[in-house]
Amino acid sequence: MRLLVRFLGFLFAAGAILFVVGAVAATSLIWHYSKDLPDYSQLQDYEPPVMTRVHASDGSLVAEYARERRLYLPIQAVPKSVIEAFLSAEDKNFYSHGGIDLTSIARAAISNIEQMGTGRRPQGASTITQQVAKNFLVGSETTYTRKIKEALLALRIERAYSKDKILELYLNEIYLGLGAYGIAAASLIYFDKSVHELTVPEMAYLAALPKAPTSLHPFRAHDRAVERRNWVIDRMAENGYITSEDAAKAKATPLRVTPRPTGAHVFAAEYFAEEVRREIHDRYGEKKLYEGGLSVRTTLNPELQEIAKKALTDGLVRYDEAHGWRGPVAQIEVNGDWGVKLADVRALSDIKWRLAVVLESDDKTAKIGLQPGREVSGQLSKERETGTITFDGMKWAKWATGSEKGKAIKSVRQVLHAGDVVYVDPYVDAKTGPKEGQWRLRQVPEISGAFAAMDPWTGRVLALVGGFSFDDSQFNRATQALRQPGSSFKPFVYASALDNGYTPSSVVMDAPVEIDQGAGQGIWRPENYSRQFYGPQTLRFGLEQSRNVMTVRLAQDVGMPLIVEYAKRFGVYDDLPPYLSYALGAGETTLVRMLAGYSMFDNGGRKVKPTLIDRIQDRYGRTIYRHDERECQGCDAPKWTGQAEPELVDRREIVIDPMTAYQITSMMEGVVQRGTGTRIRDVGRPVAGKTGTTNDEKDVWFLAFTPDIVVGAYLGFDRPRSLGRGATGGQLAAPIVGQFLKEALEGKPAQPFRVPPGIKLIRINAKTGTRAQPGDERVILEAFKPGTQPSDGYSMIGLQDEQGQQPYGGNPYGGGVSPEANRAIIRGPGGLW
Repeated sequence: MRLLVRFLGFLFAAGAILFVVGAVAATSLIWHYSKDLPDYSQLQDYEPPVMTRVHASDGSLVAEYARERRLYLPIQAVPKSVIEAFLSAEDKNFYSHGGIDLTSIARAAISNIEQMGTGRRPQGASTITQQVAKNFLVGSETTYTRKIKEALLALRIERAYSKDKILELYLNEIYLGLGAYGIAAASLIYFDKSVHELTVPEMAYLAALPKAPTSLHPFRAHDRAVERRNWVIDRMAENGYITSEDAAKAKATPLRVTPRPTGAHVFAAEYFAEEVRREIHDRYGEKKLYEGGLSVRTTLNPELQEIAKKALTDGLVRYDEAHGWRGPVAQIEVNGDWGVKLADVRALSDIKWRLAVVLESDDKTAKIGLQPGREVSGQLSKERETGTITFDGMKWAKWATGSEKGKAIKSVRQVLHAGDVVYVDPYVDAKTGPKEGQWRLRQVPEISGAFAAMDPWTGRVLALVGGFSFDDSQFNRATQALRQPGSSFKPFVYASALDNGYTPSSVVMDAPVEIDQGAGQGIWRPENYSRQFYGPQTLRFGLEQSRNVMTVRLAQDVGMPLIVEYAKRFGVYDDLPPYLSYALGAGETTLVRMLAGYSMFDNGGRKVKPTLIDRIQDRYGRTIYRHDERECQGCDAPKWTGQAEPELVDRREIVIDPMTAYQITSMMEGVVQRGTGTRIRDVGRPVAGKTGTTNDEKDVWFLAFTPDIVVGAYLGFDRPRSLGRGATGGQLAAPIVGQFLKEALEGKPAQPFRVPPGIKLIRINAKTGTRAQPGDERVILEAFKPGTQPSDGYSMIGLQDEQGQQPYGGNPYGGGVSPEANRAIIRGPGGLW
């Protein structure tokens, strides 16, 4: 008995010694590894990189910009069922352990002992808290040192933060494959839906991904992905989160993944989205753009954007096809599987045409094979689609080059040969509609251009198209291309005159004039486009018919320094040279700046600043930028107690007299009704506009506005060259604007331009500008300011005075009319003609 007691005492003493030694060793180990543990307090201020999202004015997504595609989602916004799926997959005891799950560690240890020598990867037992420590603080190095630090940090994190905070960090940080970080982004990228819309099989698949997102790829490892998803579903049922019936139904559901695109999400908005991206980058920098989680609400109207894209595309194609066929995109061998070879030819992704290869051709038709698409997995479709191009589908294709240039083709085989890769789209007969299986020959236009639409009251850009294809050229011709606006600049010249004592019925001599440009530049003799002169004419006539010589004489009389000031005031130019040739639009500017200038005519003279962005919010929902700077007086009242309604105070600069703005608007209405812009008269509502054509027909413009929208288009080659003799803004650009206005305004009531207080509408003789008399044939209502009503006689701008002196000094800033150019002085009632 004594021996037994001694033995038990020995065992107790040995155990006590071992316990003390173990405790000391464990304490030393903890102390050793605790010395250089990362500071876990940084988790409190965790701000992960979050993608910036750009939305249209209707809330639809336009684009996303990110290095890590992540959307931060507070734990309160995560559906309970999604949390249950991740707990079932990763850490079912999360809400009961203190950072380390001893039960899971023991289970993993037994499993790893059983699997020794099998070559399988050891099973882990990391809790969600440990994974937070690993992802945020210690990294993923596979060492015992890292695991010890991870466990120690997990214990400390559990004491410092709530379970919900830890889970929130985890669900927003984890990488889930396909470039998605966090569950909110993964839900969008894998299934194109929010976390609240996920089904049980979908959330189970996402919950299966944290361990090995690459190994569970939905396409490359489909079977393994389904197996792991089903395992998670079983765990959800085992834990009581779903019923066994629901589990069986979920496991029977196929794994369907629809990867979300990374480019512009609104068709035809690529140029718009890129311009917004550039502005955010310039305003806040690259880090804020790609990691700041900004929410950007833009001015884009998706419906108008598509109309604008189609209108510009139709106009560019119309001009290009009128100048003939230039040849195929490429040539390939059609022996064997032509689809594989055709798939290697790059097609423009932002146009609705399709690439096709000519398989065979004869005089009447060509058989074509259409470029095969790709499956959701990215693999090339095995389906091969064929069709035909008939002569009717390509009869536009006259020769554009060579000895046969300009000659019409007589058969299909003249143009199309086996192996030719071409663009096509479905053939639509003008009378009978679409033809099944028939396609129309297309070619990417060589000419470029731009189109934009703006709200004249705010400067909000509603639609913007910077070229035919963003995929082909990212150069934005609406905002980046500096081009001469030609005669579309003339309204600013006339506005400066009307704002300084002239009236629409003031008469200017349309006759030859010589300008001594000084400094060895020689004599400049401006001409009208028609090469003819029309004698004494009103300012209205000069603008409606776009008379160059009249505009030069007017600029000479007003003085170029004043016109330079007005050009700057309207935002069209920053520093226009004060030479008379610039009164005809010789300076370079952009389409968007011109639209902003026209907006000030439309809105009664208020300064507008063009913008593509309404407001920007940071990741916390705080507004950090707002375009509308108007002050709202009374909007901050806590409640309504019978006080007056809140009032928006507009403190924007008045750049021009509202009455002048209406006068120039009325004159530009005449451009559409009987001048150079009659091609859009059939819009069927009040429209004001102005054409523009530059020297040698290198650029053509048309800008127009109604009371609620300003639109404009320009066409020209990127490397300027002539568009051809006779090419004008009225002929080429105006139909684009007209097409847009018809579609954009369809179903909306016609609105007249508002006449400002003080304007007098008086009947005048359209030819002489004097008051209308009984028997006058051409009588119009003209707008006059108080005190400027027309008399029964008139005087003429652009002639010498009665003593034969040149009143303006003969210099390039205003003057230089030669005596030879104005030989005749014609006396009329009340003054000089």
